[in-house]
Amino acid sequence: MSEKQQSINDKEMEELLKRYKGKLKSELNPGQEDEKEPNLASRQYAEFKRENMPVQLSFLENAFNFAERVFRITPEKKTEQEMQENIAICHLNMTPAGVMSASILYPAIIAVLGIFVSFIVFSSLFFVIFFLAVAVTAMIIMQKMPEILANNWRMRASNQMVLCIFYVVTYMRHTSNLELAVNFAAEHLSAPLSIDLRKVFWNVETGKYPSIKESLDEYFESWRKWNMEFVEAFHLIESSLYETSEDRRLSLLDRSLSLILDETYEKMLHYAHNLQSPITMLHMLGVILPILGLVILPLVVTFMPEVKWYHLALLYNIILPIAVYYLGRNILSRRPTGYGDVDISVQNPKLKYYENLIVKVGSVEYSISPLFVSVLLFSACFLIGISPLLIHAFAPNFDISIGGLEFLGYRQSMDPKTPDAIVGPYGIGALILSMFIPLGMGLALGLYLYIKSKNMVKIRENAKKLEDEFASALFQLGNRVGDGLPIEIACGKVADIMKGTASGSFFELVSINIRKLGMGISQAIFDKRAGALTRFPSNMIESSMKVLIESAKKGPLVVSQSLMNVSEYIKQIHRVDERLKDLLADIISSMKSQISFLTPAISGIVIGITSMITMILGKLAIQMRQMQESGGETGLGGIGGMMGLISDGIPPYYFQLIVGIYLVEITYILIVISNGIENGADSLGEKYSIGKELPKSVILYVAISLVVTLLFNLVASKIMLTTLGA
Repeated sequence: MSEKQQSINDKEMEELLKRYKGKLKSELNPGQEDEKEPNLASRQYAEFKRENMPVQLSFLENAFNFAERVFRITPEKKTEQEMQENIAICHLNMTPAGVMSASILYPAIIAVLGIFVSFIVFSSLFFVIFFLAVAVTAMIIMQKMPEILANNWRMRASNQMVLCIFYVVTYMRHTSNLELAVNFAAEHLSAPLSIDLRKVFWNVETGKYPSIKESLDEYFESWRKWNMEFVEAFHLIESSLYETSEDRRLSLLDRSLSLILDETYEKMLHYAHNLQSPITMLHMLGVILPILGLVILPLVVTFMPEVKWYHLALLYNIILPIAVYYLGRNILSRRPTGYGDVDISVQNPKLKYYENLIVKVGSVEYSISPLFVSVLLFSACFLIGISPLLIHAFAPNFDISIGGLEFLGYRQSMDPKTPDAIVGPYGIGALILSMFIPLGMGLALGLYLYIKSKNMVKIRENAKKLEDEFASALFQLGNRVGDGLPIEIACGKVADIMKGTASGSFFELVSINIRKLGMGISQAIFDKRAGALTRFPSNMIESSMKVLIESAKKGPLVVSQSLMNVSEYIKQIHRVDERLKDLLADIISSMKSQISFLTPAISGIVIGITSMITMILGKLAIQMRQMQESGGETGLGGIGGMMGLISDGIPPYYFQLIVGIYLVEITYILIVISNGIENGADSLGEKYSIGKELPKSVILYVAISLVVTLLFNLVASKIMLTTLGA
């Protein structure tokens, strides 16, 4: 017999054995032949992890492992143990030695290159100090990177823990099997908690632990310090396995869900009470003080020629936003377990089509990338914004004056070291045109995220409406099945009762699939093309329907009881969710008012005041120079000696760019923090909020800046003309 024939015979034998094993199992365990074994999911853990791990984490793994290969530095024992725990939480393939090596290698490269650029390009000691500070900060951040990543992982995972307990309890009410229940939860949860649960199975399959219970106990050790209610709820679920009384078993399952819901509310209550002070500090240090500090900067830079506009740009556009973001992440890291909505395009890649701008021409749909639209918009605004610099570059002598206000406002330098240099633009026209750059940034970024998220949010909101009504729909369905109606007919009855609602539409679609397309109940709900779930992508609804299908194998009474219990669980979760929103309502409304009005209004007023101060000081300096040149210094009683104290200052053009870009950055950060406090780790909601709020904030800033600048400069110009004849 050839090797090829032997291989074919072996395969046939394996298939035959598999078929008879399946038949034997179905006879010994009737009603469970379609249940998945947990190891079917866990075998794909490595591939699943690779597909679901964020790209940035893979990049960090490669960067840290490369640093370890270049030269290896081993941390202290205590530090190494802490790093290893945090690395294990994030499922990263790297070592504490790699983290320590990277924290030395990369900051050293930044310091060396920064010092070289500072001396060769800028010839400035300021930039030397800046790059050294960046290198030291990078060293500290890299050493803390495992802790930062672990905290972020915990925050995202903790948002799914209530749903995790819900899925496990829902499944175990009709099938008391921990492995199948945890596998059921892993299927319906998204990353990162689904990755954690698959890792639990992976540890059992690879022989690290003899059973799922030991593997879970090891996993719970990582949460004991951070989320004890999750651990206690799971222990109650495990305890139900040993109960001989059915009533006692079900009571323990109910208590586990109630426990995590009650603890969630209590923790969120304390979090909301303690949130006011950190948010106030964040707003004062990140928004009010920096922007109000800009008011006195024109005076500072006028009398301190060493301070240039790019020094302020480094401070306001790089250092301050990073500091505010760090403070905000610290606030979010203390957020307790909650409910985080997921990006449905990650769960269903087919929905990514709706992330584009869809234009209908007749019966044809055209899909346009939002990136193309945003880049085009920003390019147009950027060209308008830099037009004063381009005009001066191609026509140095071009300028016009309207009502005593210059359009470009280039002038001779006040610096005695470079008396022939031309500096600017100081004109009000250049200042107004410069507003197009932050406007373009805000509109382009907002439009990009809005287009990407708008349709996704609509689909998710429709699913949420269904979830809100679904508890009563399930109760109705459970009653109909309990009355003896087949599930197929009961779905049509519920659709008639709840006509005009999202739940009614869902069950009507199920009924149509059964009656007109001849589908079974499972296919009518889960079919990838025509199934009702394709129109309502929701994990909670999908899991409830899977419970329906599984419990249907055990008879109508089990179906009825299961659906009524799921209905009650959904009501409990919704009740607590609404209470949590009430707790955070004051904080969220305060932050939204800062984002939508206070921050852009203060920034716009600062621009108007700054442009007025700069114009007045500039006019005074020009008048004093003219008097000094015409021999008027003696007549002025020595005031002409002040000429040496006045420098060129920062042109309003660059000053507005610094403030405008800072406004875009700080608004973006405040929206991220506000969304994180309200919804937890919800990337889709975050994109949608930024897409809606950022353009409004930037447009308001530009409008207030324009009005205040014109008003203040016109008044100041008239006063200057009257008093100095300027």
